[in-house]
Amino acid sequence: MKNRTAKIKRTTKETDISLELNLDGAGVYSNKTGIPFLNHMLDLLAKHALLDLKIRCKGDLDVDYHHTVEDVGLALGDALNTALGDRKGINRYGWSLVPMDETLCQVALDLGGRPFVVYSIATKKKKIRDFDIDLIEEFFRAFATQARMNLHIHQLYGNEPHHAIESIFKGVAKALLFATAQNPRIKGIPSSKGVL
Repeated sequence: MKNRTAKIKRTTKETDISLELNLDGAGVYSNKTGIPFLNHMLDLLAKHALLDLKIRCKGDLDVDYHHTVEDVGLALGDALNTALGDRKGINRYGWSLVPMDETLCQVALDLGGRPFVVYSIATKKKKIRDFDIDLIEEFFRAFATQARMNLHIHQLYGNEPHHAIESIFKGVAKALLFATAQNPRIKGIPSSKGVL
């Protein structure tokens, strides 16, 4: 079986990111972005998708959290795309329905090479401490674009913002776990076109 790993280095005037990803890991993680809430969400993603994930990011947090959140999404998407390689033998599609107390989140994704995001959350609250939860949509748009993923996230109901965002990350994790899994019954590229 091919080694499905990636190391990404992304440096701009706004962020300096190093990232290591193993798709066939055990959910071992060490994420330090300078934003505690984002670290927590990335930890949950790694744990529940069984990814080994190590992220180090130094960003211009004195300006805003936006650059760091979006750029980490871009780097993680690059890493996923690299680790998947030609995508031969993967399930390709994944979906989940994840509860978190009063919140329920539905996620569906396709690793078919065509990036698109549909994002809908029910909670009307906008902040978790000083973190603007609208940035989570920016994260997933960046992630899906670089990963070449069609990603649909729909929080069906729930009000508490931490629960809402946590259910999203766990939902994406569970969908990714299935979609990235190698299936011995799938021979070659999982597309009737012969290419993704």
